[in-house]
Amino acid sequence: MGDSKAAPIKEMPLGLDTTTEEEYASQSKLLQEFTSIPSIDKAWTFKSDDGIGSQAMFSISQPNILANKRRKSILSAHIFKEKNSSVNFRWSPFPVEMTGVSTVVPSPSGSKLFVVRNPENKSPSQFEIWGPSQLEKEFHIPQSVHGSVYTDGWFEGISWNSDETLIAYVAEEPSPSKPTFNDLGYKKGGSTDKDCSSWKGQGDWEEDWGETYAGKRQPALFVININSGEVQAVKGIKTSLSVGQVVWAPSTKDVHQYLVFVGWSSDTRKLGIKYCYNRPCALYAVRAPLYKSEANELELNSTEDVPVFNLTQQINSAFFPTFSPGGKYLVFLSARSSVDSGAHSATFSLHRIDWSTDVTLWPSAKIVDVIPVVMSAEDGCFPGLYCSSFLSNPWLSDGCTMIISSFWRSSQVILSVNVLSGEVLCISPADSNFSWNVLTLDGDNIVAVSSSPVNVPQIKYGCIVEKTTKAAAWSWLDVSSSIFKCSEKVRSLLSSLQFSIMKIPVKNDSDSLTKGASKPFEAIFVSSNSKKSDTCDPLIVFLHGGPHTVSLSSFSKSLAFLSSIGFNLLIVNYRGSLGFGEEALQSLPGKVGEQDVNDVLTAIDHIIEKGLASPSKITVLGGSHGGFLTTHLIGQAPDSFVAAAVRNPACNLALMVGTTDIPDWCYVEACGSKGKDIFSEAPSADYLTLFHSKSPISHLSKVKTPILFLLGAQDIRVPVSNGLQYARTLRKNGGEVKVIMFPNDVHGNERPQSDFESFLNVGVWFRKYCK
Repeated sequence: MGDSKAAPIKEMPLGLDTTTEEEYASQSKLLQEFTSIPSIDKAWTFKSDDGIGSQAMFSISQPNILANKRRKSILSAHIFKEKNSSVNFRWSPFPVEMTGVSTVVPSPSGSKLFVVRNPENKSPSQFEIWGPSQLEKEFHIPQSVHGSVYTDGWFEGISWNSDETLIAYVAEEPSPSKPTFNDLGYKKGGSTDKDCSSWKGQGDWEEDWGETYAGKRQPALFVININSGEVQAVKGIKTSLSVGQVVWAPSTKDVHQYLVFVGWSSDTRKLGIKYCYNRPCALYAVRAPLYKSEANELELNSTEDVPVFNLTQQINSAFFPTFSPGGKYLVFLSARSSVDSGAHSATFSLHRIDWSTDVTLWPSAKIVDVIPVVMSAEDGCFPGLYCSSFLSNPWLSDGCTMIISSFWRSSQVILSVNVLSGEVLCISPADSNFSWNVLTLDGDNIVAVSSSPVNVPQIKYGCIVEKTTKAAAWSWLDVSSSIFKCSEKVRSLLSSLQFSIMKIPVKNDSDSLTKGASKPFEAIFVSSNSKKSDTCDPLIVFLHGGPHTVSLSSFSKSLAFLSSIGFNLLIVNYRGSLGFGEEALQSLPGKVGEQDVNDVLTAIDHIIEKGLASPSKITVLGGSHGGFLTTHLIGQAPDSFVAAAVRNPACNLALMVGTTDIPDWCYVEACGSKGKDIFSEAPSADYLTLFHSKSPISHLSKVKTPILFLLGAQDIRVPVSNGLQYARTLRKNGGEVKVIMFPNDVHGNERPQSDFESFLNVGVWFRKYCK
């Protein structure tokens, strides 16, 4: 034998050939470039100490894929308004990373910063009070006082009082005592944590609020005195009431300070609350706890009953309370249309209470409708209020105008709302198909971001340039910033793309449809702006979940990545989506698997007829209800799609109804609004048969399309058994199936590594079948 040595055999990843591995390598590098683009989560502005201009602070995040967490940082800027009506942001040279920080909340004056660091185990919560140049106070709050502070965007509420000495906040109530056992059995009197000869039992199981709240204890209300560090639980609130979104009430004739908060009652079953606005809730006012110096000064009896006032007894939903400057008005959102119909989300209404300094008048205060629920809007007119949150200070200096971001058909816009007259104006550019989101106010000016499916976000500064008796005209200035800086390759790829928002006429218009449900729905179409030949690029039909959510004309890193590897996108906002009026939305419950499927097929036919898609190169992608639609489509139209991909899909409502945290959703979407009244934890055989007939699994025998499943093992919204049942049966029938399981993910599959691997596999899967 010769001296030559055999070349080492390269070990390939399981199931990958050389071509596929190359595909993974090239796509993952590009996806990494898209993924690294930062996002602005929040922003604040403050008056400058020198009186010139103002200071801005931006909370920024970006995925840290190796650590599988989001990296958070703070970036500051000095805002100067120039004489030529331009604006100049002078940015600090570098952002400051906020390692281990759960949230930050500046005081109203901007002179203090409250920093919360929630523990990852049973350690104390860590609070910090920062001044302009240094840490001023640090407090460690043990688990015996309360658990982690809620920073979830829903129960979350952190509010400074007016003199910046007290902070009210929402945290998990303390752990209940649990039984203790040792080698002799039950141990009376419990044990200390350091007792090695015994162990803690589990005790009684308690309901939680479902998806993303598994294992979290009930939210309760606390106040900390930042001078002494003393924390007190707010008294008088029933244990059956989960609290959130707390704000301090203006001063009253009473000697006490008061807090206003949202309360969700749960005497028995807690149904899932994430994305579910159909859970009844009310605004309450309660006396804030007194601290020693105040109690001594007022000589009060600490054992007296603390009254809790229900401020919104006339309405079944009230949340996101905000007081106008000067405290004249309490304004709040309502999802009463969701509560009344059972739909998990629907058109909001806005309401006002004229605030009294006499606490005895609060329970009888009149609720004034500011923006009612819009049933059906004429073309170009306000379609209704679809607002997912308020700014901490959304008010202009006139004390009656709020600035709000809201969905308007397939875009997000910025609205000004006069809470006295009810006048609603769209103040973001009317001729733009871009989406706009307000970040913060700078006096009577607005700091916002604008983006599109093919344009990374751009910071904008809005100024009133003309005040008339009818309306104010706004000018929007570009703000130079490196926050959304992306690579030259990404910028070049995005510049080769274009998008449009298409109106899709309803097919088979029935006489029984309401006016709103008969109007065209919309789809966002993203494509190359330089067609090289008569052939069309392969198409991905993207379907949002919910079903009562919406896909916006804003920048999505994941979808922009898919556009950049050679796919056109058809992003369908089928009837039932938010942003199109209440009649269109309510046309879907009771017709899922039919009306929504037909709308998607109509949208596909629409672009094929326009020569924008080839029938032989169409794929479909959706998550949750979008996965429900995807698996319906490949069963009902088995020859229409060359490949499919789903994230935590609802494939079998008959299975889901007994395992999900929102069984009422199955009833409402399958049966219509009557479903909320007939909902049962133990469905009859007739309803199980109905649920099966409405489900994609009833069409499974016809499926020919190769399908990729991306499943979160900790999902309790659409438990993993739903996707696995469908995938296993399809595989047994000879179908081509790929399943990727993310062991620690919940419904959204949003952990950075999971999100990255999901869209990388979608890209590789679709390109495999579109060659």
